[in-house]
Amino acid sequence: MAERRTGRRAGKTVLGIDVGGSTTKIVGFRPDGSIITPLFVKAADPLTSAYGAFGKFTVENGISLGEIGRVNMTGVGSAFITEPIFSLPLTRVAEFDSIGIGGLYLSGLDEAIVVSMGTGTAIIHAVKDGGGLRTEYLGGTGVGGGTINGLARKMLGIESVTHLAQVCEGGDLGNIDLRVSDISRPELYPGMKTDLTASNFGKHSDLATKADVALGIFNLVAETVAMMAVFASRRFECHDVVITGNLTVIEPIRRVFETLGPAFDTRFLIPENSRFGTVIGAALQ
Repeated sequence: MAERRTGRRAGKTVLGIDVGGSTTKIVGFRPDGSIITPLFVKAADPLTSAYGAFGKFTVENGISLGEIGRVNMTGVGSAFITEPIFSLPLTRVAEFDSIGIGGLYLSGLDEAIVVSMGTGTAIIHAVKDGGGLRTEYLGGTGVGGGTINGLARKMLGIESVTHLAQVCEGGDLGNIDLRVSDISRPELYPGMKTDLTASNFGKHSDLATKADVALGIFNLVAETVAMMAVFASRRFECHDVVITGNLTVIEPIRRVFETLGPAFDTRFLIPENSRFGTVIGAALQ
């Protein structure tokens, strides 16, 4: 468990940078605490991605080096940044703490289970405590964006998650997933919704289309993440779950959370700028 206090260096803009393998996200907070619209860039390697994001962000927002008080950096690719960027003060911050802080900031909540859906998935319990904030990493799953990419490439020959989302429109999960109603009668499980999934891909039909399979891939990942979040929320008796990360902008992913929330007495929140939760949390530390 970690405790962090959020704040900004008086009179200076603070930047947060989340360096992935080839994608970097960046955000800024002005001295008055207002946020500067985050952005992300892709490049062939973390170093190029990080410097590219920094250059694009500062130029587009008219920020000079003298206006920047500190750069907070996180992410798996941050290990490749061994020197301060343009001699600016550089602070490395823990990614899991950043996830929790960012989730509470975006949602406006004082306590929540915060889920970060990236290549894999991380789950954090975050709670405001007096003037500070406590975060606890609860675990996660290897099911995430990487799972979608791998299955889409192997099963459908599709490389892009965006293209997969387009392909899945009109898909029918009835040709892919086995539902509770397929294997049992409602009276045997009183109170349970019979349209819930009993087995992902457990009913894969020879007649299933590419759209059906694409939708099934998204459903497999989103339902797995949603149920892990539900279990975490029950442990802390906290019904608010904030979903962040790149996958939150994919409509079939969002629909799963909208459907499962009421069924399990959980409020899934996907706030504005949800894909930038971690980098926002990094900047706020």
